[in-house]
Amino acid sequence: MADDYLFDGFSSLELATVLDLPQVELLEVTTSTLDVAHRKAGAGCPTGTLVVADRQTAGRGRTGSKWSSPAASGIWMTLVERPADTSGLDVLSLRIGMRAARALDRFASEPVRLKWPNDLFIEGRKLAGILVEARWRESKLEWVAIGVGVNVCAPADFPLAGSLEDGTRRIEVLTELIPALRLAAKAVGHLTSIEMAEWDARDLARGRPCREPARGIVEGVTPGGELLVALADSVARFRSGSLVLDLHT
Repeated sequence: MADDYLFDGFSSLELATVLDLPQVELLEVTTSTLDVAHRKAGAGCPTGTLVVADRQTAGRGRTGSKWSSPAASGIWMTLVERPADTSGLDVLSLRIGMRAARALDRFASEPVRLKWPNDLFIEGRKLAGILVEARWRESKLEWVAIGVGVNVCAPADFPLAGSLEDGTRRIEVLTELIPALRLAAKAVGHLTSIEMAEWDARDLARGRPCREPARGIVEGVTPGGELLVALADSVARFRSGSLVLDLHT
């Protein structure tokens, strides 16, 4: 615990009150907020528990990739939720991306774009990443840990990374993000027609060539969260993997 660490001047108790959360753990430095959140969830913490760190030494993304998390430059957080209805789990990462994009639009120079399955972009540069990890006991969902990293300021060691507008305070971003993420976690079922239209409007990759998960042209996503890629003679669907655009085509 790091009760003496303040997040933009707010203690953990003050932050829990401002964000209307049952519990907030503030850490000056940790390996990954996901690791801490899983430990707390395993020990029985309530749904809505938030872990926030000023700096991560081993922040992670999908497929084991690393996420740079320098001090005082962004929001490195994990939210624990225990949804009773699991019908929305397949599209949870996409829903979180859309809700987060709406929240971040307020602080961005242009509408935030989305790249399947979990990246947010601004001006063609990566602004934020999402990693959702579920834990099950046999066939029952125990909890989901929603990891989110947002570059509030441009990290010095990654000059090509996207960031929010100058002067944006992390506390302002957090107060917009948390309600958005909690609403996404409560949503059920596949993406609605309204959500599909929103994804299409923000889709960074639609109509562009890709080389992973297959060589073809990105055609969007399905209501169930699958990536659609047009091949030479068919349209393939991918539920997992990474989308790598072919920038040389």
